[in-house]
Order: sequence, then structure tokens, then C-alpha cells
Amino acid sequence: MRVASLVALLTATVALAGCAGAQPPLPGGETAVQPPRPVGVQDPAVIPSASAGPPASCDPRASFQPAASLPAPGRMPSGSAMDRIVQRGRLIVGVDQNNYLFGFRDPLTGELTGFEISLARTIASALFGDDRHIQFRTLSAADRIKAIQDGTVDIVVRAMTMTCDRWNEVAFSTEYLSAGQRILVRADSRVDGLDDLAGRKVCAAVASTSIRNVANANPPVVPVAAVNALDCLVLLQQNQVDAVSTDDSILAGFAAQDPNTKVVGPRFSEEPYGIAMRKDAIDLVRFVNGVLARMRADGTWAALYRRWLADALGATASPPVARYRD
Repeated sequence: MRVASLVALLTATVALAGCAGAQPPLPGGETAVQPPRPVGVQDPAVIPSASAGPPASCDPRASFQPAASLPAPGRMPSGSAMDRIVQRGRLIVGVDQNNYLFGFRDPLTGELTGFEISLARTIASALFGDDRHIQFRTLSAADRIKAIQDGTVDIVVRAMTMTCDRWNEVAFSTEYLSAGQRILVRADSRVDGLDDLAGRKVCAAVASTSIRNVANANPPVVPVAAVNALDCLVLLQQNQVDAVSTDDSILAGFAAQDPNTKVVGPRFSEEPYGIAMRKDAIDLVRFVNGVLARMRADGTWAALYRRWLADALGATASPPVARYRD
């Protein structure tokens, strides 16, 4: 059995494990056979109001310039955020475990793997000299910012879109992948894009940029929110929603897992991915940007892309060009 098929089976099983329980009896003692629904689904979604945010001139892709050279592994500047991490003995990273190709559990080993997991391990190697000194904490999309602010994790590498609004709460690295929002539907659907879904149910993750974009669709659709985007795939498979809408990078993984689905329509948003850190850890931001700059220059980024993403997103790609605000 192919790994993708195993992942699809396991992830669907995990998603359904937390679903609603017994169905109510029908007259005559029969039981209503309805598909279970993942825990935490909002139908329709509750869309929180956006904060005022910084001025419109904000460039969400612009981060902080790294030093001319990286410090040697294990020899971080005294008193720096990197030094505190090294003294602790491990880098704590918030990741996903349900995003096939990016952050998921290998069904054969049970280990977390994927493009973003490899990216996090590269940062750990720059700190310690190897990638063994790392601890992963799996997070939902809604938990990412809180986990950074309360110190649960040092960094988050979890398909997190850099926005001006989020820059008010966390700091970001330079962009490590460019994505855009699209639509996933069943393979036999005649839907070609968001415009064909007026009045129909479209699912995205809670607290994501995707659910806001769905809620603002014109013509209007019915936004449905789930704890994880993978739960949206389960709802689509059960015919409880008409489409899933999130970043095309994530949808490509879903389509690879389930050949009965397809990605349709053009991108209708820009979703630049950045590594998130505390706002007051600018030294760590500069260090991570130095690691990313080295990965772009020495071919590490390209090698990781070829290993994990080329089959799903296209055989050739270049890393996003770094932008700096200082």
C-alpha cells in the first residue's frame, strides 16, 4: 500500500475518533445512520472581528536583517534568545501533524516528518550542531499565536500566513514558501471555483486567514469552520460540505491522499508562510533569517522542496526572495 494511502486512512481514522456519538433512535426502534461530525465544527462558522492592525503601508513579508554570518553551533551570543535555547538543551517547535507533505506522522514509523519538520530540524542543527536537540509540540491553527506568546514554544513552523494583523502579536521570519487560497471539491463536482459555490457550504480551519476569506466571499457562501483543515476533508468526504478552501499547498496534500477529490479554480489570495516567534525575540528572528538565507544559497531549500513538494506543487520552484524592514 502506498504511503499516501496509509496516511489518508490513518488521518481520517484519527479525525473521526473525536466525532459525535450515538445517533437518536427512530420510531420502530431503527437508528438514524448519519455520518459523525468532527468535534468543534462550527456550522455556520463564527467569524471573529479583525483587530485594527498596523498602517496599510505594512509589508507582511518584510522581516529583520540577519547578521553577516551565523554564530557557530553551540556558541550563541551570551544572553541571547538562542543562548537560552542552547542552555536548555532543546529547541521547542510548534508544528502540525495532519498536514500531509508539510507536517505529518509517517504511518510506518509514527515519527513526524515533512517539509516543515525538515525546516525546523535545519534550524535546530544551526543551534546545536545536529537535529536531535528538538522537541515538537503539535498545535491547531487557533493555538499558534498563544503558544508563542506564553512561551510554550520557541518558534512555530505550521503553514502560518504572515499578515500585518499578526505582526501586532508575533514576529515573523522571512517568507519560506508562497501559497494561495483555492478550492477542493469532490472529483465528480462541476464546481470550477468559489463563484460557483454561492449559498453552499465551504469549510476552512478556525482562526485561519482562509475562514475569513471564505466569510468575505462574493457571492456569499456558507462558511463552516473546523478545528483543523483535515476535519474539513472528512466533512467533504461525508457530503456535509460542498468544498474545502485553504492554501493550495495544503489542498495538494489532501488531493494526494484522496484521489476522489480535486483542486479547482485560480488562487484568490496570497498566503506567504513565515516562521513565527515572540515579538521581543528579534535576535532569534535574525538568527532564523540567517539560517533561511543560508538554505536559499547552499541549495538546502531546493533539496527539501524536491523531496517533499515537487510532485504535488510542481517540479521546479525557487525559494521566495527575502525582504527586510531594516
